[in-house]
Amino acid sequence: MKIRLDGGQLLDPVTGALVHASVLWDDQTGTVLTIGTDVPEGDRQIVLDGEAVLPGFVDVHVHLREPGFEEKETIATGARAAAAGGFTQIACMPNTQPPLDTSERIRSVIAKGEAAGAARVRPIACITQGQQGEALTDFAALKAAGAVALSDDGRGVQHGGRMREALVQAAQVGLPLAIHAEDESLSGRGVLNGKAAQRLGLEAIPPEAEAAMIARDLLIAEQVGAHLHVCHVSVEPAVSLIRWAKQRGVHVTAEVTPHHLLLSDDIIDRDDAVYKVNPPLRTEADRMACLEGFLDGTLDVVATDHAPHTADEKSRGVAAAPFGMVGIETSFQLLYTHLVETGRMSLGDLVDRMAARPAKAFGLKGGVIAPGQPADIVVVDLRRTRSIDPSQFYSKGRNTPFAGWPVAGWPQLTICGGKVVFSAQGVREEGISQ
Repeated sequence: MKIRLDGGQLLDPVTGALVHASVLWDDQTGTVLTIGTDVPEGDRQIVLDGEAVLPGFVDVHVHLREPGFEEKETIATGARAAAAGGFTQIACMPNTQPPLDTSERIRSVIAKGEAAGAARVRPIACITQGQQGEALTDFAALKAAGAVALSDDGRGVQHGGRMREALVQAAQVGLPLAIHAEDESLSGRGVLNGKAAQRLGLEAIPPEAEAAMIARDLLIAEQVGAHLHVCHVSVEPAVSLIRWAKQRGVHVTAEVTPHHLLLSDDIIDRDDAVYKVNPPLRTEADRMACLEGFLDGTLDVVATDHAPHTADEKSRGVAAAPFGMVGIETSFQLLYTHLVETGRMSLGDLVDRMAARPAKAFGLKGGVIAPGQPADIVVVDLRRTRSIDPSQFYSKGRNTPFAGWPVAGWPQLTICGGKVVFSAQGVREEGISQ
């Protein structure tokens, strides 16, 4: 069946302008057939009222918690939350229980993602068996099973020689290796950044714990020719190191989260674990360095590091609560409101950082709306502002520091592979309704 989307404003990827245009796709093949102002009629039609029509967003760093922690999130709830946030592809980290270190577990995640019928779920496999930092996993087998990258996220690989061996093998099989940069001999038992930790009488995670490991891995990646992807950059030295490496021609990509772009540790003035995330919220100078690095392209993509926890876990106070905050349902709205509406960056550039570039970085199709490409589309209302209400999340997690923030740019409709997987009125699992 051919379906035509009319009445929207399509983002021109070349000029960055919103232009009136229609999109026609085949919901059986899930591919776009044609776009423009002279598009053939479809068998069915969706009529918009001037909303923006953007490529489905791609998040290369989320935590879906299944298997092992289904009380926090399942693959199905996480995929639906992603669709509600306008994401059509999400790459999930392997720090589950058991960890995603075998082909069988990778295939299981893919199958459960397909069964959820929302965003496409792309598993990331462990670098080391059990994420213990010792024996490497079988990279070739994991790639063949469907893994799109390798990571021990949640922990950094502490042994430099092991990391070199991993980067050599990752280069051989052609997978990006995504690092959680944290030298544990430096971070110790830290939980917050310097002054915030001092205010609460807790131990700090110093910036060099992140930057030192990035420096090590950039140098190794340069020597062995691997693709190093740096997760959740948070400090100025890390931005400078990545900028330096790119100037040297190192194959490195990097991500930054909405919370590290919008929040600093100045906000932490009470014992509230909603602000506890790893790497921690840093200084205002670090935040500005991340923003500068994002605007100039040093930090390539937005990734949410969506990390749901139960309310009980997050009520235990900063010292005892787990790290992490959710973000997949609010990331575009927050960045559109605070970066695009304020004139810091264009809508086209933001969408590029949330769709085309992450897809390219991880070798995925999509990220653009064009004939022959997957019909992965998000329709966004840029005109309406409303406050973030965690009680309305599709995710099981409610742990966001942005509750009550007024933001614009709410997704109204998400289409994945030609199927409507989210509408503002609710998830539709069986395709388009008239």
